Amino acid sequence: MSRSASAREAALRQQAEIATEKRARRENSCTPTMLHLLNRYTTESVTSGHPDKVCDQISDAILDACLEQDPGSRVAVETFGSHGTLMIGGEVTTRARINYKKIAEQVYSSIGYREKLNVLVKVAQQSPDIAMGVDKEGAGDQGIMYGYATNETKEMLPLGVVLSHALARRLEKLRKEKKLKWLKPDGKTQVTISKGKVITGLTSTQHAKSVSQEEIREGLIKHLFTPVLGSVKSIEILVNPTGKFEIGGFAADAGLTGRKIMVDTYGGLIPHGGGCFSGKDPSKVDRSAAYMCRYVAKNLVANGYGKKVLVSVAYAIGRAEPVMVEAFSETGKNLTDIVTRYYDFRPRAIIERLDLRRPIYKETAAYGHFGVKGRPWEKIEKI
Repeated sequence: MSRSASAREAALRQQAEIATEKRARRENSCTPTMLHLLNRYTTESVTSGHPDKVCDQISDAILDACLEQDPGSRVAVETFGSHGTLMIGGEVTTRARINYKKIAEQVYSSIGYREKLNVLVKVAQQSPDIAMGVDKEGAGDQGIMYGYATNETKEMLPLGVVLSHALARRLEKLRKEKKLKWLKPDGKTQVTISKGKVITGLTSTQHAKSVSQEEIREGLIKHLFTPVLGSVKSIEILVNPTGKFEIGGFAADAGLTGRKIMVDTYGGLIPHGGGCFSGKDPSKVDRSAAYMCRYVAKNLVANGYGKKVLVSVAYAIGRAEPVMVEAFSETGKNLTDIVTRYYDFRPRAIIERLDLRRPIYKETAAYGHFGVKGRPWEKIEKI
């Protein structure tokens, strides 16, 4: 073979190797949107009085009542509320004695609503076909779960998620402390971030009929937006854009468990498997595995494996071992080997590691499940 032919062959071989390497990098890396590298984005939160969140809290209060009496309870409870009627349905297998109507009424009144509810209950035991797989310590369902962490805030959550929840929490605090006496329970908040700075702040909040929109705007800029966001001179502030919000809660809109899954997690900035958390005991991987993914992602960031980390898992019903575990950093570095070496994603192992068979869930059902000190999936440990 001539020198020129050998050189050409070597060049072609080198090009093929480079192409293979590039393809492997693409296959083993994340797209920017999967790891929230967006320059501009919007996130939202809602108050505990939002109809969907009322339903989440009732479902989780029922779960807590079951776990308090019987830690081995299997619970899958959905709540639906609309115009004076509340429907509680699902499957519960427990030794606990549960007064569903009483729990629902207590949650509803503790939020701040005074209207009477017509409570209907249709709860059965868990299907034996599902129980058969869970009895063997397998996953309670199939599905995909994600967890995420970033070093951009002390909560290790995206800034927009933190601020949206902070605004919603403060809105409720102002109402319960009667700082703004015209505030009512239902409300939503939203922020738009551009290049790390807030450019728009929005709230739609239920209020008494006696107050003007001008007074509402002035009061919320002073007592809500400025304490949370700082100076608002360069921020577009929107307050009740429709003009008024006198009718709220179930009187204005239906509510349903599991309809605020982006508020519950990462604001829609990373993928979501679609399963909600509220009303589900920890044998349901929709909840426990999502908590574990957050725990692992947060610990990888805290231990310096990346500035942003995305962890994903998938399960087959009745099978203990996940069918998939993956983890990546913002640079596209594959962290899967580290995750599978140090963390056990079998449902029973997750439940034991995070101590999830306790009545701790009602408090998670408003203002996000992540970024709150004291929750077991937020604990940082050395890897």
